[in-house]
Amino acid sequence: MTTHRIDTADGLQLHVEDDGPHDGPPVVLVHGWPDTAAVWAPQVQALVASGHRVIRHDQRGFGRSDRPADVAGFHVFNAMADIGSILDALELDSAHLVGHDWGAPPCWLTATLAPERVRSLIAVSVGHPAAFRSAGLEQRRRSFYMLLFQFVDVAEEWLRMDDWANLRELLHHPDDIDVRLVELAKPGALTASLNWYRANISPQSLIEPPVELPNVTVPTLGIMGEDDWALTEDQMTGSDRFVSGEWRYERVAGAAHWVQTEQPEAFNQLVGAWVGAHE
Repeated sequence: MTTHRIDTADGLQLHVEDDGPHDGPPVVLVHGWPDTAAVWAPQVQALVASGHRVIRHDQRGFGRSDRPADVAGFHVFNAMADIGSILDALELDSAHLVGHDWGAPPCWLTATLAPERVRSLIAVSVGHPAAFRSAGLEQRRRSFYMLLFQFVDVAEEWLRMDDWANLRELLHHPDDIDVRLVELAKPGALTASLNWYRANISPQSLIEPPVELPNVTVPTLGIMGEDDWALTEDQMTGSDRFVSGEWRYERVAGAAHWVQTEQPEAFNQLVGAWVGAHE
């Protein structure tokens, strides 16, 4: 594995890990909240074994990447630009993009606004931004915590209480929760992670007109766990209205929100078959 410190357009540096043959078809893996690039370990091994070059980074504010100084620096359009900065620094014209949770929106935006840089898109758990927005009251109910996260210091204290009991409950006690807590306990890390919500899902955003975007034209695969507690299936299946290119949806049995770690073999088979068919 090769590690890089890659400059972003707004003056940060990202920690980037680069595995596999450099002449292999590139796959960029983009993690969500509250993870780091390490969450993709099962996928790296499988993709490298099939001859792919696998690139994963700690998103801005997470892990070993720099943290923006203000909330605006966490806007998803900056995260989209980060993907472009990584491709440019590694001299890659295009790559397959795989995004989970908060990793999915910047991948959706890249596929929408810079389709020439995307060989195919795999959106995991989180559907197209417009489909998420229009998913209805059940999705709003499941997203209650996003409004809680708007309260600076209050949210941080609530999540840390009683040895992170509320965060453990919110995440439904995943097996690797303690790994996440090691990262979030570092100075400034929890606030940085919550700033993703503060920059992108303010209360006003729920009533403001949505940003109009062109349809996605690149081949797109949506993957969800059948027991996802944070997201409704409608916000993923409804993405087909915003994809004019090839669209496919796969529901993974025995998985909840972290499909890639809860059912890695099934997930890796889907990803491997998809990128292999779109080289």
